[in-house]
Amino acid sequence: MTRTLRFAAIGLGQRIAAVLRAVKQTGAHFALAGYVDPAPVGSSILGENGIALGRRFEDERELLAAGPYDLLLIGSPNHLHAAQLAAALDDGRSPIFVEKPIVRTEAESYALAARLRETTTPLFVGLVMRSAPIVREVLRTVDSGELGEIVSIDATEHLPPDHGAYLARNWRRKSEWGGSFLLDKVCHDFDILDAVAGARAARVASFGGRGSFRADRARGHDRAAYRAWPGGWAAQDDPFSSDPDVTDTQTAIVEYENGVKLAFHASSHSALRERRWYIAGTEGTLIADIDRNKLMWRHATDPGAPVRATFPLNAIDHNGADVAMAGDLIAALAKRAAFPVTATQALEAGLTVMAIDKAMGSGQIVDCSEMWRTFDQARG
Repeated sequence: MTRTLRFAAIGLGQRIAAVLRAVKQTGAHFALAGYVDPAPVGSSILGENGIALGRRFEDERELLAAGPYDLLLIGSPNHLHAAQLAAALDDGRSPIFVEKPIVRTEAESYALAARLRETTTPLFVGLVMRSAPIVREVLRTVDSGELGEIVSIDATEHLPPDHGAYLARNWRRKSEWGGSFLLDKVCHDFDILDAVAGARAARVASFGGRGSFRADRARGHDRAAYRAWPGGWAAQDDPFSSDPDVTDTQTAIVEYENGVKLAFHASSHSALRERRWYIAGTEGTLIADIDRNKLMWRHATDPGAPVRATFPLNAIDHNGADVAMAGDLIAALAKRAAFPVTATQALEAGLTVMAIDKAMGSGQIVDCSEMWRTFDQARG
């Protein structure tokens, strides 16, 4: 008889509810023993999928005391991750899954890196794109050497207006809660792009601002279309009159330690959505259209048609990545396979984005060497 896994959640928002839905879709047997959240906005998703909420705990200390659990999920707003991770690691009795970004600041990154030296508690990070079938194929193609040595990368992340409005309305609009637009939304991409480059960022530059979600640019828009997504915790009603202090458009240039160059462009109000990676190597070139779930690549001197691959579309679960990540998570808990991304890689992706945001704020090219020295010292 299959054993029912015992889960608990700190922060039961829309994202953790979607992760639990995906775990159920894998066929895994689990029960949510309890949660900490004064207003669990993900409860409707759980109810629609036949997942009972379990006991409500007043705080994480009370919840941890009722452990151990087969998995403790942390899905609270980003500014709470560091303290909640520290409490869970101090308890040390339950494997941990935390949503991306793993933490919000450089100081939190260094502190967590040092803390991870002292623990054997499994820590999984919800960088869901690592599990996406198309991304696995991108990394397989790069790692196989088919493209030769990577020379340069051009990447984009252009969100449709309803998705961008969600970010401009809910807690992610404030840096004190979410960090930054790139950190919250695009740390996925930099995790993958760092892996494609095969090195850490050496120098970065960036420009950004609020170009779309401003009061002076609201005229002519159907406001109802911008409220298609439920706002969640601390949400405001109108993205044009909300009070964000993060960007809604940003560009970045990265030079990696091995000489690979990256140009990145992101916006959150695009009528033609796009998430695309153009990877140029010495022996070939690959284009991954992440939104349409299509990939093609060709050798540099091959006159024939490019190699093409198409993957199933499913917008509800990141084109299959949610269920794939849930499967990876269950396999890792059972020690059948390693989880596809490590906590260290998640920290490195976050720090790369933090350096980019620092460059944007200062208007200067930022040298990342001191940041990596500090990080490696913390890691020991």
